Amino acid sequence: MDRKPIIYQLLPRLFTNTNNQCMPGGTYMQNGSGKMNDITEAVLSGIKELGVTHVWYTGVIEHATKTDYSEHGIRPDNPYVVKGQAGSPYAIKDYYDIDPDLAVDVENRMGEFEALVARTHDAGLEVIIDFVPNHTARCYNSDAKPEGVRDFGEDDNTEMFFSPDNNYYYITRQLFAPSIDLGSGKKAYIEFPAKATGDDCFTAFPGVNNWYETVKLNYGRDPGNWTGHYRPIPDTWMKMLHILRFWASKGVDAFRCDMAHMIPLEFWQWVIPNVKDRYPHVKFIAELYDVGIYRDFIKIGGFDYLYDKVNLYDTLRGIQSSNFSAATITNCWQTVEGISEHMLNFLENHDEQRFGSKFYAGDPAKVIPSLVVSSMISTGPMMIYAGQELGEQATDAEGFSGYDGRTTIFDYWSVGTLRRWYNGGNPDGSQLTPRERWLRAKYCSILKLCNTERAISDGRFFDLMYVNYQNPTLNPHRQYAFLRSCDGETLLIAVNFSSDSCDLAINMPLHAFEMLNIPQGEVMATELLTRESDMKDLNADKPFRTMIPPYDAVVWKIRHRDIKPLG
Repeated sequence: MDRKPIIYQLLPRLFTNTNNQCMPGGTYMQNGSGKMNDITEAVLSGIKELGVTHVWYTGVIEHATKTDYSEHGIRPDNPYVVKGQAGSPYAIKDYYDIDPDLAVDVENRMGEFEALVARTHDAGLEVIIDFVPNHTARCYNSDAKPEGVRDFGEDDNTEMFFSPDNNYYYITRQLFAPSIDLGSGKKAYIEFPAKATGDDCFTAFPGVNNWYETVKLNYGRDPGNWTGHYRPIPDTWMKMLHILRFWASKGVDAFRCDMAHMIPLEFWQWVIPNVKDRYPHVKFIAELYDVGIYRDFIKIGGFDYLYDKVNLYDTLRGIQSSNFSAATITNCWQTVEGISEHMLNFLENHDEQRFGSKFYAGDPAKVIPSLVVSSMISTGPMMIYAGQELGEQATDAEGFSGYDGRTTIFDYWSVGTLRRWYNGGNPDGSQLTPRERWLRAKYCSILKLCNTERAISDGRFFDLMYVNYQNPTLNPHRQYAFLRSCDGETLLIAVNFSSDSCDLAINMPLHAFEMLNIPQGEVMATELLTRESDMKDLNADKPFRTMIPPYDAVVWKIRHRDIKPLG
């Protein structure tokens, strides 16, 4: 059986930080930081209980920060071009080093990371880290690079806006002058000539909403006319290949590639096979936001998986929050038909607002229909974000991050739901509220099915909506039903996005029986979320009856061999 990836994303900085009196905008000394060493065997076992197969450790590579680690030989960053006290995990200052915030012994930070990788593998889980290829921190400086490696920008001709041999783009003869305070006197941040900013801002004057803390990397594409200059292989390509191989050699199993669509497709087409040639098991996940390029990034670029944010995520959010019709889920699977196994689905991550926040659903208990659809609609990966399974609602204004329904990536902070679960290193659930325990149990039961049921991890999909649009018992705007089937077992899955319960009589067309090789007749079926059993009709002329509570779902399991033929 192919294992369907169930990914648990966590920021070590936040995940095991036990400070329950964090100050908004507080420093490292005031608020503290979670440590890699605190992600123990017991913690990893608790994560695995959810049905998780992979852990994405977000923000482990060294990035710019306002915390001074100069006593450890790390050059301080200018605070005027750092977002928040902790800094953005996506403003990388050393691609070959580990963030010192996460280490108990800063001098041994790489050793602590290697031990975390080993513990994760020993727990039967795989390791994902970020690969941030599009931009660096404004002041990139590697003090940990292997011998013979040159820093980004070290050999650039800064008098040229674009050169295929440069690592950065330069706004020649202009001083970097964003619409933020860069300080004065000896502490001022001065950059001359200005470099292009990470979000494709090719001027010296980025605004406060630009990624002003980052610098755009040059992959041989001229932004003056968008022509590519890829022969000979650009220096940035070679540097990035070396970085990917470096981390793969540390035991990293997969890379989540930040803003992959902002990098030329030709680079991915070249670099992914070159990494897999030495590390064939390593997987690549693309963060991108354009359905029109999905197929190119899989079939040409070579990615194993990609975010399906602008398709399924946006649709499910619309159903939950903006009165979208549940029938639009049909459009989602049709959009990715033929590549669905490559789609990574999620309801939360570090960029998005928490499902339970007032900006989204307002109540984390309403998650069941969205969770069932996103985790069970395909054989592709499902991802959850640390605290999601506990109903984290992101009610804090942490400092640089205000009250916006998100959990900060820029600040030193501690998350209440995670703190109660972690319980000082004894994650037995005893400190959770009854509601948090209930929700976590729901996540466990749903996510575990993704790999205990072959119909989900390896099976075929059949949408039942087209024969139920005029069904008086089923409201296609609030309910959605589909089948998953594999090796003589079929799951009938139906979800209810309504605040009212529903008694459904779901039509199953003859085509479904023929396509999935399901016999017709009567069967004792089991509902996998409640473990209830009931005699059900399986008949193209007779509907399948089930009740679904408000904001809930059913997963009825049918073994073909148990079906008693008609007549």
